[in-house]
Amino acid sequence: MHPNRNFRNIEIEKKYQLLIEKVFGSLIFAHSEGILVSHVPFLLDESCEFLEMHLVRSNPILRHLDTPKDVVFTVQGPDAYISPDWYGVPDQVPTWNYVAVHIRGRLERLPQEEIRGVLERLSAVTEARLEPKKPWTIDKMTPEVFDKMTRQIVPVKLTIAKIEKDGETKPDMSGTWKLSQNKPDDVRHAAIEGLATSNIGTEIEWMRRLMRELDE
Repeated sequence: MHPNRNFRNIEIEKKYQLLIEKVFGSLIFAHSEGILVSHVPFLLDESCEFLEMHLVRSNPILRHLDTPKDVVFTVQGPDAYISPDWYGVPDQVPTWNYVAVHIRGRLERLPQEEIRGVLERLSAVTEARLEPKKPWTIDKMTPEVFDKMTRQIVPVKLTIAKIEKDGETKPDMSGTWKLSQNKPDDVRHAAIEGLATSNIGTEIEWMRRLMRELDE
């Protein structure tokens, strides 16, 4: 996470919202032989206490999940290069704005019979975003083909760890919302306008929206 606290004072609700919107992240697992990383879709449970996901059966992380293991899970939102020319003030340098959440927790393997429920919940959320397209469902598959394909993936659950902070028990989640909030409002607004002409980054319109929301 960014060391500047101006970018880290983020309400927990905003962190949850990023997880709900993004549904894709990076699973990081360290063990005695090194570090393993997997990029996977996921779903934040309604309780906001755990993430559901699945791994391909050949994923080396699964070889270590005979018991639950500590992991880090990262989710990145929009990011964008910020040119100093956009600010309209002297003595500025290039930078990169971005939004990200880091989660610490325990990853465990779930019984194989739970794979259908995990897939149904994840696909329901993502397919709903494709309206007015009629949602894809598992029922569209031949049962034999579905069973064959799902034998190749394994359901897992990441329970978000808890920490004691400021006298409260909170989820072990850190976040960075680097949105030029360290700049005067007029300078930040100029950067927002500059981004309208840029293609350096990802989901730039989402980035512009988040930067504008600082005025609310």
